[in-house]
Amino acid sequence: MNFTLTIMGTASAMPISDRNPSAQVLAVHGRLFLLDCGEGTQQQMRRAHLSFLKVEAVFISHIHGDHLFGLFGLLNTMAMYGRTAPLYIYGPQALGSVLNFYRSFFGEGTLYEIVFTAVDCREPQLVHTSKWLTVSAFPLNHKIECYGWRFDETVTERHRLENPAYHAKSFAYCSDTAPFPELAGWVRGVDLLYHEATYPAEMADKAAARGHSTGEQAARCARDAGAARLLIGHYSSRITDFDALLSECRAVFPDSVAGQDGEVIEF
Repeated sequence: MNFTLTIMGTASAMPISDRNPSAQVLAVHGRLFLLDCGEGTQQQMRRAHLSFLKVEAVFISHIHGDHLFGLFGLLNTMAMYGRTAPLYIYGPQALGSVLNFYRSFFGEGTLYEIVFTAVDCREPQLVHTSKWLTVSAFPLNHKIECYGWRFDETVTERHRLENPAYHAKSFAYCSDTAPFPELAGWVRGVDLLYHEATYPAEMADKAAARGHSTGEQAARCARDAGAARLLIGHYSSRITDFDALLSECRAVFPDSVAGQDGEVIEF
C-alpha cells in the first residue's frame, strides 16, 4: 500500500474515554508523515504498528494542546530508540519556542537533529519535498494562527512509464477552522479531504464563536472543492449521535465518512 492514512485520534479539546485527540499518520511509499500530535499519539502509533523511526516529518497545525501535547513523548521515544536521521517539523512560529523548551530540558543524549521550519503564509506555500511527495501549507480560519496541509504524490517518469494509468494521489488536512471562501480552491481536486466537523448544524453558533465548522459546512467545502471523498473528525464531546452528523454531511456531499480512532484509509 503506497498511500494510506491511519487515524490516531478524532476527539476535540475535551478528553473523553473512547477517543484520542487529533493526530493522523500519512504513509507514502514507506515513509510516514505525522499530522498533529495530540496526547497519546505514540501509544496509538504502537497499536497501529507504525515505526517511530520512519517518521520523516511532523506537521503541527496550531498551538492548542489537543493538537500538540503528545509531541514531547514522541520526540523522547525517538531519542531512546537511537534515531539519527533528521526529523523535520513544520508549524507556526510559536512552535519554535515549544521545541526550544524541549531541547533545553529533555534534549540531552538526543542523536538526531530537529529541523524546525516556521510557517507564515497567507496563501498556499510549498514547505516540504521528498522523493515521493510535496507538501504545501495554507492558512485556516481559527481563533489563533493555524495551518492546513496539502500532500501531493510525486510520480517519477519511470513509474509513469511502467504504470501509464497510475493516478498520483493527493490528500488535504484541514484542522480547526471556520468556513472561508478560499479554502475550497486551495484543496481542489484532492482524493481525500479531511475537514474538521466539531459540531452538528444545530450548534452552528458555537462553531462560529469558537472558530470551528459543522458537518454541513465541511461537506460544502468538499463539494465546492470537487474532492473525491470527505473524512470528518475532531468531534465535540457533546456529540452522541454520529449517524446524524454523518447524514448531515451526506445530504450535501454523499461520499462522506466519519473518521474513527485506529481506522486505516487506503487511497
